[in-house]
Amino acid sequence: MKLYELTETYNNILNLLEDDDAEVEGLEKALEQLEEDINVKAENIAKLVKNIESDINSIKEEEKRLRSKKNTLQNKVKSLKDYLYDQLKATGNKKVKTPLFSVWYQNNAPSLEIVDEYKIPDEFIEYEKKILTRDILNVIKSGLEVEGVNLKQTESLRIR
Repeated sequence: MKLYELTETYNNILNLLEDDDAEVEGLEKALEQLEEDINVKAENIAKLVKNIESDINSIKEEEKRLRSKKNTLQNKVKSLKDYLYDQLKATGNKKVKTPLFSVWYQNNAPSLEIVDEYKIPDEFIEYEKKILTRDILNVIKSGLEVEGVNLKQTESLRIR
């Protein structure tokens, strides 16, 4: 039986217990059995959750390892390109052509270098609005009110 079915049956038996004509002893025994079944299902689901969380952690670690490897390879490519550029520049060769590759250097498109951001006119500055939720929460917890927000309490499942 699925957990939701067990829960539904459990609630039905609880409702039957309120009926004066119901056989209380048999219903209580059925309730005990259902509670045991629900506990077993809950434990199995908790095991599954822990197993999946373990998989997630393994994937996170593999992502870190792969990210590190990617960064190492990117740094190697940059280093090799810088080395080749420096050697071409030092020898005065602007272009080298081989049967497989053509290698050359050229001027890039102009880019902007910010020298003093405080001298830049306001028309070229955009400000981002950021709501300081932690500060608002602390103010509300201290007993003050802040318009436009409500304090809400939620629940979540914990598995230990």
